[in-house]
Parts: sequence; structure tokens; C-alpha cells
Amino acid sequence: QVQLVESGGGLVQAGDSLKLSCAASGRAIRPYGMGWFRQAPGKEREFVAAISWDGGSTDYVDSAKGRFTISRDDAKNTVYLQMNSLKPEDTAVYYCAAAWELRKLTTTLAPDYWGQGTQVTVSS
Repeated sequence: QVQLVESGGGLVQAGDSLKLSCAASGRAIRPYGMGWFRQAPGKEREFVAAISWDGGSTDYVDSAKGRFTISRDDAKNTVYLQMNSLKPEDTAVYYCAAAWELRKLTTTLAPDYWGQGTQVTVSS
């Protein structure tokens, strides 16, 4: 089992930056693809970003490209999401996820493990 705990969310203004962290425990994240999802009120959970097990491949939702960067530090068993130029439409609960297969993050949206989420609120 992999336990995922997100942190770093908060209330910011449009144009600000935030860096979310996802600390894993239970198992090393090294073999896993890691990703971030978000869910806004009244909307379905959506894919935001993913990184392959070796960090060699990343993928982003179109709205995040050029603004968000996903990274991983396997020595710290932690995944990050750097979010720049935040917009009010980025407001959501952000969830960390882990999956053996990257497509479970990017395509089928069915990761093997989920975190509990962290709230990001962007005011205009």
C-alpha cells in the first residue's frame, strides 16, 4: 500500500504561485507513475499532470501547459506540482495519485492510490 499526503494548498490571488507537495509512505514511489488531479465544486475530477516512473516523461492538461510543472524526488519519496500564474479557474481540491501504469493517470483516470486532497483557492 502507498499512502499519499498532499500539502501546500491555500488561498492566493490571481497571478500568484503555489507549490504543492505529495509525500508518500508505505512504499517507495520509484516504480510508480505519479500524477495530480483536481476537482472543482460541482465538477468531475480531472487530470492535471503526470510524470513517469523515471521522470523522463510528463503530461499536462492543456490548461496547465506552460504554467504548471510536475516533478519528483524519489530520494524524498515526494512529488511536487509547481503552479505559476494561477487563475480563479484553478480553484479546486488537488489530489495526488500513484499508478503502476502511466495510462491509468493520463487516460483511464483510475490510479492505484489516491491522496486525501488539498484545497487551492485563487481569488480574482
